[in-house]
Amino acid sequence: MTGKARGSNVFSKIFYFYYDGFKAMTLGKTLWIIILVKLFIFFFVLKLFFFPDLLNTRFDTDDERAEHVSVELTNPYVK
Repeated sequence: MTGKARGSNVFSKIFYFYYDGFKAMTLGKTLWIIILVKLFIFFFVLKLFFFPDLLNTRFDTDDERAEHVSVELTNPYVK
């Protein structure tokens, strides 16, 4: 298609450039699906099981949470 049929905006040209490229892929689609599934596992599943929300379990109010975060960010770690 020509640039006029898809729009003369630079952003729309860039979008359709990648859109047409991804639409024509065969192996690339499979690889992108694998990448997206791995990212989902890394950021969603691992966060659920290995990184609990400690602020909600240790503090009752938002003010207590904010105070704790403020103290932890501004004070150096001293053992």
